[in-house]
Amino acid sequence: MSGDDAIVVLTTAGRHEEAASIAASLVERRLAACVQVVPGMTSFYQWEGSVERSEEWLLIVKTTATRYIDVERAILDIHSYSTPEVVRLAVDGGSTAYLDWLRESVA
Repeated sequence: MSGDDAIVVLTTAGRHEEAASIAASLVERRLAACVQVVPGMTSFYQWEGSVERSEEWLLIVKTTATRYIDVERAILDIHSYSTPEVVRLAVDGGSTAYLDWLRESVA
């Protein structure tokens, strides 16, 4: 697997339970090889004309470009936010063994 097949998808959740549910669903459905849930993040953002501040959990989703659209759909279907963050980042390299495991995990 070349590095440009691997991607990382970022999303956030406002509750730990929701973050865990999204993570488990993506892995169980083989849409992601791994999802890391990072607690304790404070987000500042513009929403409906004002600056908001929220405590959130960051989800770091490891998957492949071919699975991206299914990951995005799953996040949008599961998520409680009306406009959840779904950001796709390319991976331009990494450990061959890890990237092979990632590809096999979502195949």
